[in-house]
Amino acid sequence: MPAISMTVNGKAVTADADARTLLVQFLREGLRLTGTHVGCDTSQCGACVVHVDGKAVKACTMFAWQAAGANVLTIEGLAKDGKLHPMQEAFRDNHGLQCGFCTPGMIMTAVDLVQRKGHNLDDQTIRHELEGNICRCTGYHNIVKSIAAGAKAMA
Repeated sequence: MPAISMTVNGKAVTADADARTLLVQFLREGLRLTGTHVGCDTSQCGACVVHVDGKAVKACTMFAWQAAGANVLTIEGLAKDGKLHPMQEAFRDNHGLQCGFCTPGMIMTAVDLVQRKGHNLDDQTIRHELEGNICRCTGYHNIVKSIAAGAKAMA
């Protein structure tokens, strides 16, 4: 099994992985970063969203070797020095989660959305951008409210 090296949450890591190992498996099983969830295994739900070289990707859609040499950011890497990222705080403060299973993917998608579209997001834009993320618990109202608040807090 070949070793794969990348930077994850600011730290250089190397782990053995079969050529068929998905990035989500590499993160969860190889590195024990279990905040990135496996929801559907078909790239439909968005629970596995991470950032690879600054762009949101579904970690179940790429092999670990495709991220070799890349900078990968997971939900565990958003908080700094024990302080939650503004988007994480917004989800907490605006009740943007229920069971929490989809939350890491939602937050990672939301951070990418703000980086691409800016800090003043309307509900329609947020809802459109969340089409690849599924929450089975909510009607998305508090998720949308959380993302809007988090976007402003990130300014």
